[in-house]
Amino acid sequence: MNMKLIILDRDGVINADSDLFIKSPAEWLPLPGSLEAIARLNQAGYRVVVATNQSGVGRGLFDMTTLNAIHDKMHKSAALVGARIDAVFFCPHTSDSHCHCRKPKSGMFEEIAARYNIELDGVPAVGDSLRDLQAGVALGTSPYLVLTGKGEKTFAAGKLPEGTQVFANLSAVVAELLKV
Repeated sequence: MNMKLIILDRDGVINADSDLFIKSPAEWLPLPGSLEAIARLNQAGYRVVVATNQSGVGRGLFDMTTLNAIHDKMHKSAALVGARIDAVFFCPHTSDSHCHCRKPKSGMFEEIAARYNIELDGVPAVGDSLRDLQAGVALGTSPYLVLTGKGEKTFAAGKLPEGTQVFANLSAVVAELLKV
């Protein structure tokens, strides 16, 4: 089984982030070059999976229908540039619900490993916050920090998992992964 998989955070990696949450399809705006980068991964044989905390659902800021509409827009926007996101895993819970799926806990990554029946050792996991990286490192993923979204703040705070590679944005990560 030699599946090439990459796990991406959503807000701040694929699309612009907001401290007020992305609460509607209109607020979901792709970062420049991010969807094209996903298309390049697809062309190189990667399955692209998203793992995203969406506590806005648990906080009552938006409902599941709206979250599905946001993801529908993401999938359609990706398709317009020839990109495909294989699956979206999300945690709808708030930080005080103590669930196992909310990053930095590794539940979503365990679900991904189970769904694709693979070990996550060495699988690239791209995020803009420390918890994105911590969630995957627990299962052996290779951490990639992008400086988009909360990335610059995360980088400045330090304490990154060992072996974290830092890039300007998703396009730069993809250029590095595909240069082999």
